[in-house]
Amino acid sequence: MINVREEFDRELINLQNDVLALGNMVESMLVESIMYLKSRDFAGSERVIAQDAKANEKRFKIEDEVFAMIALRQPKAGDLRRVAAMLEFASELERIGDYAKGIGKINLLIGDEKLMKPLIDLPRMCEKVQQMLRQVLTAFVRQDEALARSIPPTDDEVDALYNQIYRELATFIMQDPKLLDQANYLLWAAHNLERAGDRTINLCERVVYMVTGELSELN
Repeated sequence: MINVREEFDRELINLQNDVLALGNMVESMLVESIMYLKSRDFAGSERVIAQDAKANEKRFKIEDEVFAMIALRQPKAGDLRRVAAMLEFASELERIGDYAKGIGKINLLIGDEKLMKPLIDLPRMCEKVQQMLRQVLTAFVRQDEALARSIPPTDDEVDALYNQIYRELATFIMQDPKLLDQANYLLWAAHNLERAGDRTINLCERVVYMVTGELSELN
């Protein structure tokens, strides 16, 4: 005799593993996009851009699985919130992949032009966003409300670095207006990282809702 609950739990684990695979993929894309920008590796950036199509495919696969599970299993209460969280994770993670793709395109747009300065704060921003992303995926798997609530302060550090980059680039432009285009590109790269941090906070809120049924802003 088939144990319906055990079968449902296996489906949940498989779906969770798909979400984690997508999370790992977009984390790598984000880290590599900044690494290739810093090293001016155009082939690497093109690989990041190409990877976005695979991230999109994973997102759509997860969405199909979620809708099928809802239709066939009709989960209730906590199970439904958990399944809905996976749908939200797939969407937000795919958007983070889009930001990585955007940074890859920025590297190509800057082209052979020498960077106006060594990149220091952008990699620091990326490290913090990567930390946030790893933590929220852990909170999701463990259904750890406390961990999810502990992540948002790191986003304040990401925002502070973004503001610092903005001020620094503005100073460069005032000293040499010919740097305007590259400064705008680098600021857009920083903006993409800042938005990736914001998306991660959305996921923190989803973890809290999944565990408690409470919808609230954490930032």
